[in-house]
Amino acid sequence: MAKHQFQTEVNQLLQLIIHSLYSNKEIFIRELISNASDALDKLKHLTLTDENFKKFDFNPRIDIFFQEGEGSTLTIADTGIGMNEEELAENLGTIAKSGTRNFLQSLTGDAKRDSNLIGQFGVGFYSSFMVADSVEVISLKAGDDKAWRWVSDGKGEYEIEPSYRDTPGTSITLHLNEEGQEYASRWTIENVIKKYSDHIMFPIFLHYDDVTMSEEEGEKTVNTDQAERQINAASALWKRSKGELKDEDYKEFYKTISHDYDDPMFWVHTHAEGAIEYSTLFYVPGTAPVDMFRADYVPGVKLYVKRVFITDNSKDLLPVYLRFIRGIIDSEDLPLNVSREILQHNKVMQKIRSASVKKILNEIESMKNNNREKYEKFYQQYRVPLKEGLYQDYENKDTITNLLMFRSSKAEGYTSMEEYVTRMESGQKYIYFITGTLKENLKNSPLLEMYKQKDIEVLIMEDEIDELVCGTALGRFKDFDLKSVNRIDAAEDLKTETDKEREKEVEPLINKFKTILGDAVKNVKASARLTDSPACVVADETDPTIQMQHIMRAMGRAELASFKPILEINPQHEIIQKLINSNDEGLINDTAFLLLEQSMLIEGMELLQGAEFVKRMNRMMERAL
Repeated sequence: MAKHQFQTEVNQLLQLIIHSLYSNKEIFIRELISNASDALDKLKHLTLTDENFKKFDFNPRIDIFFQEGEGSTLTIADTGIGMNEEELAENLGTIAKSGTRNFLQSLTGDAKRDSNLIGQFGVGFYSSFMVADSVEVISLKAGDDKAWRWVSDGKGEYEIEPSYRDTPGTSITLHLNEEGQEYASRWTIENVIKKYSDHIMFPIFLHYDDVTMSEEEGEKTVNTDQAERQINAASALWKRSKGELKDEDYKEFYKTISHDYDDPMFWVHTHAEGAIEYSTLFYVPGTAPVDMFRADYVPGVKLYVKRVFITDNSKDLLPVYLRFIRGIIDSEDLPLNVSREILQHNKVMQKIRSASVKKILNEIESMKNNNREKYEKFYQQYRVPLKEGLYQDYENKDTITNLLMFRSSKAEGYTSMEEYVTRMESGQKYIYFITGTLKENLKNSPLLEMYKQKDIEVLIMEDEIDELVCGTALGRFKDFDLKSVNRIDAAEDLKTETDKEREKEVEPLINKFKTILGDAVKNVKASARLTDSPACVVADETDPTIQMQHIMRAMGRAELASFKPILEINPQHEIIQKLINSNDEGLINDTAFLLLEQSMLIEGMELLQGAEFVKRMNRMMERAL
């Protein structure tokens, strides 16, 4: 018997689980049955599409056996695809998903949140060790002639050796510990299956002792026979009419297909008939999937054809920006042997996808219009991928635009574009917005001073993606162009004759600043936007804003992010007024750089000469003292 060490991450995970990380330990049954259902799905697909398996004697079922009393056990067996030696080691000895370390680092110690994370990472098999002293797995892969036995006590090692199984599939036997004794009971098993796994599409049979009494020649005899009974509905829930399903049915089915332990936020169930016939059932998780912002995210939608599982690994079923959706698409018109390449170009699939996206977005829009509180909870979780839709999905751009909301310089909470427009000042030509990070910093940015004074609302866009959304993908809403207050031209249309007179007054100082600052800036100008602050930095019309420069650097395109800022100075500020009449060249020199550097810091820019900044600050403090 070959001994193997668990992957380091598995050891960490086992320790978390065994010490009651799961808030409800009975969920281990749902996890094992869900895995069995997946194995049956895969083999069923092969028997219908692969010539090597079409004559295969496939009898899909899940069987549950238990033994009460001393040495109690619980066995869950399936007739699915099975695993060979290599797959047992890969699937049960490692966590075969990139980002596992990130997952473990994201664990918080909050049992409810952390158990949800474990479910999302698809490692529910290990929950068995909460209720078992040891776990034994015997598996025969379909098409092989050699079965294998995997066994472990969950304490760092596992063993694999040859074994025997007369039919393909997998049997998992849990040698129950004290915590698990209650699950060696017919009534407990039935209740858990009804609660969590009633809608598994394959029949689940519970095997138990059927005890009867008989009387012969005055003597009573107890007869014990082995009986079995199907304990689940075994129907495709998504094919049933909405009228016959309760909310609890939808919630439990969601937990089965998603391995989530919390209820979904909402769901969309559709039956389409006509030229194309299909059913869809989509869910929005209550909490954003942990891999939502990873390039290797796992798609959450399964494709079926006539209730036959086809794939759960296609990123083409829905657009990337809806990658948080979980659910089912079941088509009556696609071929059973549909491949990924066919999916990308198949007209039937394209129509199903297009209709599904519209249905999901319409449901989200309905929630926004009818339940703002619930929508804002949704928006907090999913606003960033939703914004991605603006430049990924031109067909639904208007709908997505109506779903967008932003913070505002005037209103509490979120503001939609429509709400902003209804509050616009008479004669206002543009929708103004500011981009950057940290809402509080943006609300107090010097760039907003003039707009506050003139009572003009500015949308505050704190997500990195907002620069792309409003600067590139959106550009215009209704009859109004969007204008970034981070740019030099944003204040031009609001300038007064008084502003122009002040520009002339400060022109000599500006020329000095240009000479002093040299290549550190693109230009120095008098500002019409500042009322309280002495200076600010902005971007030229054709240059990327500071936020866009951050994005370019994060994308590894630093060479495109090297644009210089424009320094704007406030002619009315006391510091500027004193400098106009000063002949102290050292003071003017230090102040010019300090005004630039403090403005850069406020906007989140990095100072290239931090040591020089400190020296200047020290000199200014010496003067003040």
